[in-house]
Amino acid sequence: MPASYAYLGPEGTFTEVALRTLPEAATRELIPYVSVQSALDAVRAGEAEAAFVPIENSVEGGITTTLDELVAGAPLMIYREVLLSITFALLVRPGTKLSDIKTVTAHPAAQPQVRNWLKANLPDVLWESAASNADGARLVQEGRYDAAFAGEFAAARYGLQALETEIHDAENAQTRFVLVGRPARPAAPTGADKTSVVLWQRDDHPGGLRDLLGEFATRGINLMLLQSRPTGAGIGNYCFCVDAEGHISDRRVAEALMGLKRICLEVRYLGSYPRADVGPDGVSAPRLGTSDSEFVTAADWVARCQDGRF
Repeated sequence: MPASYAYLGPEGTFTEVALRTLPEAATRELIPYVSVQSALDAVRAGEAEAAFVPIENSVEGGITTTLDELVAGAPLMIYREVLLSITFALLVRPGTKLSDIKTVTAHPAAQPQVRNWLKANLPDVLWESAASNADGARLVQEGRYDAAFAGEFAAARYGLQALETEIHDAENAQTRFVLVGRPARPAAPTGADKTSVVLWQRDDHPGGLRDLLGEFATRGINLMLLQSRPTGAGIGNYCFCVDAEGHISDRRVAEALMGLKRICLEVRYLGSYPRADVGPDGVSAPRLGTSDSEFVTAADWVARCQDGRF
């Protein structure tokens, strides 16, 4: 297997900055790809050991491009996550003034995070989407656009200057990134974990979503992400991307997944991995009746009843 990580490029993206916070990144060749799809396809094709891509931001929620790529195609698995605080700089060619800017570019996920700033400072500017924020900076360098929203760290890489910095509509905005590889045994539980799955209903019926959520709720499992995505089979046909607290080795999580497997048309397991937002000391104790020991005690009681030993 190639000792390399693919990531959403080009060089100078927030994705690259987040990737370099992983200790193992120092021992891998880091290869930029032009899109989330191409980075994940590199893993599927065996060209890279893993891919590092954005999956969620605190302003707009799930990154639909990444979610859709994980929903479709050959199965992949999430092994790690990283949270990165995000603030933008307005990068321009040297000598450009704010009044000179008629066109601006960035990744589509950036627009909701700078929308109010744009309205207040550049209300008549034309927005064009780029494959990534760093790619937007590259396009400004080439003269395709007047300005780009990107990390301030990208300015030197592309010979630009930061006309404005610390741009963000929401305080403490963060983006979540994930390290994705081919399916294998998940890492051992840490006590502060997250499990990701995609769920497809068997049919559309009243209370269908409630039935899915009930498998988590009755076992005291908190959900951290719930996002519907169209299946492509017609209007009204959706699957559901879910992040749940806990690890597949936890009895409550395993039982919830078994329940979902029984009632869903399909369940795609995307992995159990350490949470980036909190350590074991910050995780609340399981709700009454949902700890592993209580599951074991209940199973033992049923077995004794079956044997006539109650």
